[in-house]
Amino acid sequence: MNPEILLALENIVGSAYIFTDEATRKTYGHDETEDLSFPPHVVVKPSNTEEVAQILKVSNTYKIPTTPIGARTGLSGGALSIYGGIAISMERFNQIIQIDEQNLQVTTEPGVITQVLREAVAEKGLFYPVDPSSMGSCFIGGNIAENSGGARALKYGVTKDYVLNLEVVLPTGDIIWTGANTLKNSTGYNITQLMVGSEGTLGIVTKIVLKLLPQNKHNVLLLVPFYKAEQACEAVSAIFRAGIVPSALEFMERDAIDWTLKFVDGLNVKVKEIVQAHLLIEVDGNYPEILMQEAEQILAVVEQFEIDEVLFADTEEQKNALWKMRRSVAEAVKANSIYKEEDTVVPRYELPKLLKGIKEIGAKYGFQSVCYGHAGDGNLHVNIIKGNMSDDNWKTEVPKGIREIFELTVGLKGTLSGEHGIGLVQKNYMDIAFSKVHLELMERIKAIFDPNNVLNPGKIFPDGE
Repeated sequence: MNPEILLALENIVGSAYIFTDEATRKTYGHDETEDLSFPPHVVVKPSNTEEVAQILKVSNTYKIPTTPIGARTGLSGGALSIYGGIAISMERFNQIIQIDEQNLQVTTEPGVITQVLREAVAEKGLFYPVDPSSMGSCFIGGNIAENSGGARALKYGVTKDYVLNLEVVLPTGDIIWTGANTLKNSTGYNITQLMVGSEGTLGIVTKIVLKLLPQNKHNVLLLVPFYKAEQACEAVSAIFRAGIVPSALEFMERDAIDWTLKFVDGLNVKVKEIVQAHLLIEVDGNYPEILMQEAEQILAVVEQFEIDEVLFADTEEQKNALWKMRRSVAEAVKANSIYKEEDTVVPRYELPKLLKGIKEIGAKYGFQSVCYGHAGDGNLHVNIIKGNMSDDNWKTEVPKGIREIFELTVGLKGTLSGEHGIGLVQKNYMDIAFSKVHLELMERIKAIFDPNNVLNPGKIFPDGE
């Protein structure tokens, strides 16, 4: 990173927003993916679209790897500067530009925290449903990059279902709007949806237009304890087959619950020794009497399985405590042990087979797994725990086990990631999900957008591709 390049960057954003010190570079060199660290050579913090465009023009001129970085809450290594180079932090893009109450839309910059956006539109009686577990810290731009989901995806959909239009700086420094602020659009290729989930490899999003929904007024929350974890998975499909569409349906196996209760203070949830899993089930709407009828239908379904007493959360405090338990699982697991987290997703009816297979694969390769996730849409997070495994086995045996887990997942008509993305740590498993032709097609798309391969290189595609 020679003085000429640093001067060019300084001329774009000013010296106060360029950082080359070791501490800052280290801070921006990691996300929440395991313990990986790849410090960039320089961190740059632009504040507007034109500055991002100028930075990317410098990247192309000097052929410098450049990585867009949001809140660094990702779990697939997508924001890691694995070749060093320039890190573009989007944290100064932190304004909600307009809440359009007439058209039920919001225009926002990408550095706005997702929960801040949700709360801002809620004050207007509007609802942005996407709620990843990290919503209190992740950026809405990162949600775009990874096509984030969350607990309420099964009823309301994921990030892609709410994106109408994006302002994007292409890797060449050109600026485009990808779509239109309309609910229907059949005009040309759908570049908007190509950008959503592209993990910062095709462009840097600088403005976002999202559609919103009216805010529902009521919800009912149930915590259902199961004596057998596989039966909890079986109950998921049974609830839908009974004609009920919950707003959230979350699975937590026993270890996930125990570790979270130890990790989070103030959670007063009693779990009997015989209980092996919980389903956290929410229904929402505007008419309490209808919600109670749906809750009774759910109760009738789960009573067909071996369950303990169902908890109806009857106060906001109790509801918040249960959601805090669920949203704290990942952090609790991380605090307990060295781990790897995989993000499998299958058709929901196949969840019992997936869970059973994961446990068998773990036994084969000598690792413990802690599973939880958005069971309502078939998305199971698999935390592989190092525990007492030797370093050699952790490095050699666990990757074999992960490959078998993904082979099982794809064999069940699922795929490698439901919401975390591929990034760095899953890219060498992509051959399980895609043929060579399919991978080459995606690589050609990348090359059209980024002919010099400067934007977030080394992600998504397998090594050697």
